[in-house]
Amino acid sequence: MAMWGGGFGAGSQAVNPQNIAVAEQELEMVTDLFNRISNVCYNKCIPPKYAEDTLNKGESVCIDRCVAKFMDVNLKISELLQKRGQEGGGGVPGVPAATS
Repeated sequence: MAMWGGGFGAGSQAVNPQNIAVAEQELEMVTDLFNRISNVCYNKCIPPKYAEDTLNKGESVCIDRCVAKFMDVNLKISELLQKRGQEGGGGVPGVPAATS
């Protein structure tokens, strides 16, 4: 029996290439967000020279706050863009739309 009920026999469903493309794009976006958060918060909260092998309380609090702010801003921007897209306006306020 195949793991997770899948299988490779005649009864298996065809994979939709569009779904795979969307999943790959979402994975790429999440990976990019993680990398940007890691870089920004590390540079902001961890001093270049450190003597301890673990985070101290101040560094830990700084990273927690940095990640929370980053996620909050990302959520607000996503909501704004989604709202703009539904209204048909698209784009970001104050940024001219690209023309082709």
